[in-house]
Amino acid sequence: MTPQEMEARIVRYGDLRPCKTAFIDAHTPGSNQKENFTIIGGGVSESPDQHVHIRETPGFNIGAAGQPPKCRNSLHSHRTAEVFFVLKGRWRFFWGRHGTAGEVVLQEGDIFNIPTGIFRGFENIGLDYGMIMAILGGDDAGGGVIWAPQVISEASDYGLVLGANGRLYDSKKGERLPDGIAPMPLLTEEELKAFPEPTTAEVIPNCIARYWDLMALSDRQPAKVIGAQGKLQDRPGFEVEFLSRNSLPETAYTLNRHEVLMPVRGHWRLSWSGGTTALNPGDTAAIPPGLEHSLTPSMTGEASLYRILNTDDPAGATGRLL
Repeated sequence: MTPQEMEARIVRYGDLRPCKTAFIDAHTPGSNQKENFTIIGGGVSESPDQHVHIRETPGFNIGAAGQPPKCRNSLHSHRTAEVFFVLKGRWRFFWGRHGTAGEVVLQEGDIFNIPTGIFRGFENIGLDYGMIMAILGGDDAGGGVIWAPQVISEASDYGLVLGANGRLYDSKKGERLPDGIAPMPLLTEEELKAFPEPTTAEVIPNCIARYWDLMALSDRQPAKVIGAQGKLQDRPGFEVEFLSRNSLPETAYTLNRHEVLMPVRGHWRLSWSGGTTALNPGDTAAIPPGLEHSLTPSMTGEASLYRILNTDDPAGATGRLL
């Protein structure tokens, strides 16, 4: 693999292209400044304006959300796994039909394996622009977002309508639903009963891993974060590992699976027979199966990254609570 071919498989943090009209709440006050990024795979954006950096998927999607302070992402649900880790800032995650069933605050490096099937939202409660990186289960990321009914109703007051085809139409731009396309129906009260409302006490020990705990667990080998033997036991169609300076393979290694590298702290040197390149916090590198390569921190100090690997398990719902 040439350096140019490898670079085509790396999405640099500084090259990320945001979409500010990705979802139904794009005009809703309090949510109208958020930015959505699709890094690997098409993600779940509802807007044709969304830029996709790498379309080929390894069995899961990688995305990100960037928000200024006090900006909120509205309550929604997914059919497959949604995992977030905090790259920058301080974030409050909340869940339940009205966002009142539970909540938790995550710091930089913390990771959250959100139970599938619950309504969830999040907001940047830090002082600066924040960024969270996302892993979505399945090649099609579960086929889209399921919104809490009040989110769709409120959005209509600000000119946005979501079609049953999963696409947004903005009346402020003179758009309307095409002939034959009905608006997305609101969930009924009976349907809403199928969405669990776990407590904070249930969610935190089963679904959240803290950065400094993972640093300790990765002292001699990669820490298994999400997987059948992970700290957060689950089989959502991918595994997540955490690597630090002291848990790296001593020599170059080859995997027969897709591997995505996402640095959290420090600067990393990725080397293979065809070249070498630097990986920095916020970068995303898709390593193909069968490529021999090595990873080393390029300078002293703290260094950590998340590694996501595809598995043979189907992209189903997370199972710890449901």
